[in-house]
Order: sequence, then structure tokens, then C-alpha cells
Amino acid sequence: MNKAELIDELTAKLDTDRKTATQAVEQLVDSIVRAVNKGESVTITGFGVFEKRRRAPRVARNPRTGETVKVRATSVPAFRPGAQFKAVVSGKQKLAASGPAVKRGSGATSTTAAKKTTAAKKSTPAKKT
Repeated sequence: MNKAELIDELTAKLDTDRKTATQAVEQLVDSIVRAVNKGESVTITGFGVFEKRRRAPRVARNPRTGETVKVRATSVPAFRPGAQFKAVVSGKQKLAASGPAVKRGSGATSTTAAKKTTAAKKSTPAKKT
């Protein structure tokens, strides 16, 4: 799916005109790019995180001549998919027939670690000496 197809999809789903959908997509992309450029991470719950990653300077080799070349430090954009998005793509979680593909605020699997309570261990009786 490219940008034009995404705009068409939004136009149909939101029952709006193409101009409004185009502005929404362009503003979303612009906001993400500007925030990541500043070094902020953009988290969309259930979908993923857009962030800026630093690449250290390194020495590389020109494959044609074999000579070493210094590569400067740089920053690159990165995307980490969320747990729910990964679960839907991998097939572990079914995609809803209607409604949102990823639900806001719910994880792909329920974490029992948060629900666990610590129970007191039974101690062994003291030995008589």
C-alpha cells in the first residue's frame, strides 16, 4: 500500500473527502518526522515506536578498490513494532473482522507478571538439637 492507497482507504473508512484524508496523512507523517528529527520517540500504542538511532563512526572498506574509508557518525530513523502489531502479523492474534486492527491500551497477550502476588513461603520447622 502506498500513500495514495492509504488516503483512499482513509477516505472510505472515515466517510470523508479526499482532501481531509490527504491532510491527515501528511500531518501525521510530518509530525512523526519532526519529532524524530528532534531526538524524541513517537509511540503509538499497539502499533510501535518511531525513534532516532545514532550510528558510531567506523572504518569501512571500498569493495571495488579495497581501500579503507572513514565513515562519519550519523543518525538514522528506526521503527520498533509493538507487541500487538507483531502478534497480528505473525498470526498469534486474530485480526478483527470489523473495527480497529490493534486495540488501544491492550497488549497482545495478557501478562501474568503484573497480576502475580507474592505468597509467603512455608518455612521448615526448626530442628531440635
